[in-house]
Parts: sequence; structure tokens; C-alpha cells
Amino acid sequence: MKFAGVGIGALVALAAIPAYAQGSVTVMCGVQEEWCKAMVVAFEKKTGIGVAMTRKSAGEALAQIRAEAANPKIDIWWGSSGDPHLQAAEEGLTVAYESGQMKDLQSWAESQYKQSQGRSVGIYAGALGFVYNTEMLAKRGIQPPKCWADLLRPEFKGEIQMPNPNSSGGAYTAVATLVQIFGEDAGFDYLKKLNESVNQYTKSGAAPAAAVARGETLVGISWVNDSVIQKVNKFPVEISTPCEGTGYEIGSMSILKGAKNLEAAKKFYDFALTPEAQDYGATNFQMTPSNKRSVLPPDAPKFEDVRLIDYNFQKYGMVEERKRLLGRWDAEIKSAAN
Repeated sequence: MKFAGVGIGALVALAAIPAYAQGSVTVMCGVQEEWCKAMVVAFEKKTGIGVAMTRKSAGEALAQIRAEAANPKIDIWWGSSGDPHLQAAEEGLTVAYESGQMKDLQSWAESQYKQSQGRSVGIYAGALGFVYNTEMLAKRGIQPPKCWADLLRPEFKGEIQMPNPNSSGGAYTAVATLVQIFGEDAGFDYLKKLNESVNQYTKSGAAPAAAVARGETLVGISWVNDSVIQKVNKFPVEISTPCEGTGYEIGSMSILKGAKNLEAAKKFYDFALTPEAQDYGATNFQMTPSNKRSVLPPDAPKFEDVRLIDYNFQKYGMVEERKRLLGRWDAEIKSAAN
């Protein structure tokens, strides 16, 4: 594979697409880079279509897609939480496409498709939770957090990491989840108190779990699957999901309006919904796949074991609501953190 020697920190360059007999496609990837690269290898081997892939977090990806709307450089956006995909659909930045794989998808994946009027579809799902370093908590004699309320305990002051909701889809989901559980004003009161315990707002949603695994912080607010990866890799971490309830993401995929390689983008879309493509993410990244024929690995979180709220994707996935909540977060939380 042409990019086999690229380091983990590097991106597959858009400018360096080799000549392929079956054409090429440009992909914006919103999951871990190792997963991005595995998809490149699998799709190129399966179809003979060359892939130029770059990775960006949800907020960064949506910003680029908006900026390039008149002349898109990306054909398909694969990965990232579903809210920004719904925003892109609402803004007319993506196009409808019905894959032949739709009949095999979970109901939550179909729901994303219907809500976006066919402009986006679910490819994986993940719940929001807490990850904590068991060795560090034991040394200090601290009980692990089991509820949102627990994070406000004095022993966690300065010991929590969470992502920044402006760049992380997971963090925005956390904000929207707290607003739905407690009500908006009470939710923001909670976030103000939580801010006193946050030592860093990270750029990506996976970063807090990695920091907890390395012993850099006691607790992280993160996607459960990102935390399970650290546990599977034998780091001293455990995971809990909030007793009051928690939100979840539907990782999604959308074809960009004006895609220059539309037919290749459709083939990538079709492939990404197959068990062949989804099994890698389930096995290596503990994601819940959207294809019913995919096999969920034993360490992956099971939705039936988590107290999920009735997350209102229709409301909190819309542009103006997201903009309003992020604006309030910047004014009341970010300004106090600086």
C-alpha cells in the first residue's frame, strides 16, 4: 500500500493521489487515524479506486466543508458524530443517496438517514461516559465517579479532562446531554461548577481517555469506546456511565454536494456500510456497528447496559441550536476557564 510508511501523526496527503485504473475519491475522515488508514487499504484493495484521505475532528471538518462549499475538495465525509452531519444536511452541503445496504442497517442508522432526508446515514454508535485511572484513585483513596453529580466532589477539583465542544462532537453531545437532563439553566450551572475541576479542555474527544491511561489526570469525560480501547490495551482504567443517564452519538457519513468524484464516492459509501468494512472498527475500536450482520466484539459497550437518555437529535443537531449553545458555553464557561 502506497502510504504504509506514513507515521501515525502524519496525514495521507490529498495532493499525492497515484494513478488508479478505477479512478479516485477524496475522503474526510472523522475517526482515529489508524482506522482511517485501514479503510483506505481495504477500499483500494476491494475496488481498485484510489483514496486520498485526511483526518479532522467534527468541528474542523464542518468548518472546512462550509469554507469550500463553492468548490469542494472533499467527495465524502466519513465518521464524526451525527450532529454536524445533520447541520451539513440542513445547510445543503450534502446530497441524498440511498445505498443498497440500507436494508441491513440498525434502526438508529435509518433514523439518521430519515432525519437528514437521505443526506447522511449512521455507520457506528457510541455512548458518552467516564473513564478513570484505578491505580491513582486507589492511592488517594477516592471512590470512582458513577454519576454526573460525582464529578463535582471536591476530590476531583483540577483532576478532570473533557473535550472542547467547539472542536469535539463528543463534548457538544455532553453539553446537550446535560441540558436535556437538568434543563438548560441548571445544566449550565452544572457546567460552571464542573469547570472548576477541569484541568484541560482537549481538542479531540479521544484525548481525555488517553490522558487518564497515561496517568496525567484522574478522570476523563469521553466516548465509552475510546475508554474501552485503553482498557483492552491493559492500561489501569475502568469505565462507568452516568447514573442520571447519558447521551450517545451516531457516527455518520455524508456525500458532499458538488463532489468531483461522485460515482467513486457512492462506491465508498456502499462499502462503508458493509460488515467487511465495519468489522474492523468494531474489533479494533470497540464501536457498535450499524450493519446488523456485523459482529460486536465482547469488550464493546452494549447499549442495553447503559442508561441512555432520549437524546433529541432533531433539536440539538440543528445549526442554530448548536450555535446558540456553543455561544453560551463560550460566554459562560470558556471565558471563565481562560
